Amino acid sequence: MARRRTLARAALVAVALLVAAVGVFLTFWIFPTATGYSAKIACSSIFVAGMDEQRVADEELAAIPFASFSVDRDALTVTSTAYGLASRTAVYREGLGCALAVDVELDALRAMAFEAPRAAASDEPWPRGDGSDERSDPPGLDRVALDAAVADAFAEPNPSNLRRTRAVIVVHGGRIVAERYADGFSKESPMLGWSMTKSITNALVGLRVGQGAIDIDAPAPINAWRHDARAEITVDQLMRMSSGLHFEEVYGILADATHMLFEIDDAASFAIAQPAAAEPDTVFSYSSGTSNILSFIVRETFDDLAAYHRFPHEALFEPIGMRSAVLETDGSGTFVGSSFTYATARDWARFGLLYLQDGTWEGKRILPEGWVEYTREVTPPAPMGEYTAQWWANVGAPDNPARRKLPDVPTDAVWASGYQGQTVMFVPSRDAVIVRLGLSQTRPAFDRNAFVASVLAALPPPASAGDAQHS
Repeated sequence: MARRRTLARAALVAVALLVAAVGVFLTFWIFPTATGYSAKIACSSIFVAGMDEQRVADEELAAIPFASFSVDRDALTVTSTAYGLASRTAVYREGLGCALAVDVELDALRAMAFEAPRAAASDEPWPRGDGSDERSDPPGLDRVALDAAVADAFAEPNPSNLRRTRAVIVVHGGRIVAERYADGFSKESPMLGWSMTKSITNALVGLRVGQGAIDIDAPAPINAWRHDARAEITVDQLMRMSSGLHFEEVYGILADATHMLFEIDDAASFAIAQPAAAEPDTVFSYSSGTSNILSFIVRETFDDLAAYHRFPHEALFEPIGMRSAVLETDGSGTFVGSSFTYATARDWARFGLLYLQDGTWEGKRILPEGWVEYTREVTPPAPMGEYTAQWWANVGAPDNPARRKLPDVPTDAVWASGYQGQTVMFVPSRDAVIVRLGLSQTRPAFDRNAFVASVLAALPPPASAGDAQHS
């Protein structure tokens, strides 16, 4: 009998220890990622995008129902907890959006705020302004087919795997020819681009290259790499995701990407600390970490943090009229060049038009001469010719151009791509820019290939067969 009691006590102790271990694991490893994500996304959705709190909970944060959040509109903060544990707080700053207060004081984050320069509002038609455009459709445009293609993007054929398209804009000949929004969204609604921010980073690097502050062919100026194999990694290889650095592009618990974005104050430092996993230019490996290293490199070209924070607005957003754009920083003040830009669909379309126009805007050069051409050059080890310099491409495999990311789309299509189906695509052969923003539950929920192909089929045909790339 005594032995049974001893065994029972031992079993209870073992169960208690297991429960305690699980509790520690959840509290210190799992919950902080979830509450960091919840606080950051809720903060940006509410204070940058202007969304309703309930919609944020129901849609943006539906995947983590165990994490709740509270909003302090006076302090401009959002705090999230998981069953009262692992509290994380994000704070909104004018000009810089939201950042998590992890290992940094709220007041230090607030001190970074500034009034960003904005292009003057205009009632002229897009892209110069946001007024109505009363011009008739261009010859050759199939209005019925185009409207049907756009409408299909908003359809929900599978209720268990929602598309949640929120905005679509189609630009042809430098003007908007189709535009639609989901209920609760409009042309004034800033929306998160996620990894389309990488293509913004491409522009910022290009601008500093044009100003003589960065040499893309030189070794990346990272002091921590000076005395090991990583010293040979060039800025160009970081741009092309062929640096050979280790990085786990997985968004889940205990993964590199989520740790970098939602658990620490300095995203670039985490990526810089990663070891070399392959020789440079031998492997294409998509990595948000390298985009944040590029953002750090841009920061290091400025002597003053405030000048760095003004730079995207003064050099890019203001000149092309992206009045709504907000590029957010991490806790250290470095722009999260991989993931966190908000802008209206019309402003995302302006960004695509800038690249379609070879980096010029209303006759003025914004990006340096040759930068868009450089951007469109395919990363050598990309197996399907699918990646360039922080943009995606549709060139196709070197030995089989028919094997490509979007088989029904022209081979000269180049696009910025974001988690949940965000797209800003420019197609020179069709003089087109296509924007789709949304919150798709899974990648298969929104078929980018079918959507773009149907839109392009409705646009006026190329001037001649020789002007179009085969598709």
